[in-house]
Amino acid sequence: MAPTIDRRTLESEVVDAEGMDATILDVDELQALGINAADIQKLRAAGIHAISTVLSTTRRNLLKVKGLSEVKVEKIKEAAGKLINVGFISASDQAQNRTRVVSISTGSKALDAVLGGGIKTMSITEVFGEYRCGKTQLAHTFCVTAQLPKDMGGAEGKVAYIDTEGTFRPERLRDIAERFGVDADQIVDSIMAQFRVDYSGRGELNERQQKLNQMLGRLNRLAEEYNVAVFMTNQVQSDPGASALFAAADGRKPVGGHVLAHASATRLLLRKGRGEERVAKVCGCYIYWIEGGGG
Repeated sequence: MAPTIDRRTLESEVVDAEGMDATILDVDELQALGINAADIQKLRAAGIHAISTVLSTTRRNLLKVKGLSEVKVEKIKEAAGKLINVGFISASDQAQNRTRVVSISTGSKALDAVLGGGIKTMSITEVFGEYRCGKTQLAHTFCVTAQLPKDMGGAEGKVAYIDTEGTFRPERLRDIAERFGVDADQIVDSIMAQFRVDYSGRGELNERQQKLNQMLGRLNRLAEEYNVAVFMTNQVQSDPGASALFAAADGRKPVGGHVLAHASATRLLLRKGRGEERVAKVCGCYIYWIEGGGG
């Protein structure tokens, strides 16, 4: 089984860029404001472990938690609002928050240069391409580089590898580890594999996209709250009439449509080159440079 990390452990161990405790408040803090332990346990059972998650979860979804009435939900929301100030923040505060972002090396200096240092924490990076173009190899590489010291292009973190296609090979990690010297952040392998199996045909497209959007929303929330990097691989499909926004030169495009495209901060297309060469193209990314004068 792939390396995993317990979420409760993650909450207590997350640190910011300087190594100080990050501003993540556990839901246990609600008890001091009158929320009983039983209701807090219900939140945990529903996957809600942080105060920020309580605030970002709609009342409608909180009411779906077994045992929580409208009165209890309002009381929980009110208590959470006292612990964290919600609303607009200044650009300087956002800039300070972004200092926590860490770049994780891909293992390729050329690709790292294109990505501005590697894949970023607090965001989703998606790679797509045909069979045997190197997607899973890249995912395995991050299992090692994410654990490297920051001065070696790592994040000094841990890895949760969610394998939906049975392609995770621990023995491959040994070879990669020998190159760098260790072991992994948040990696999702083949995001669309189960969705293509469980939802087939246009008749189920709407339901599939809704479920996918919900899952991507959770991943984005985890990435931002816990400062982790989410790296996911995706499959491609042929579409001769695809628009230039998604399609590659050979008419292929990533599965998942606009929902997946909008959720991914960075999208990489991998394709086979000559022999064992692989070609990477950045299809969608917020990488840019602004000079001192704003030009």
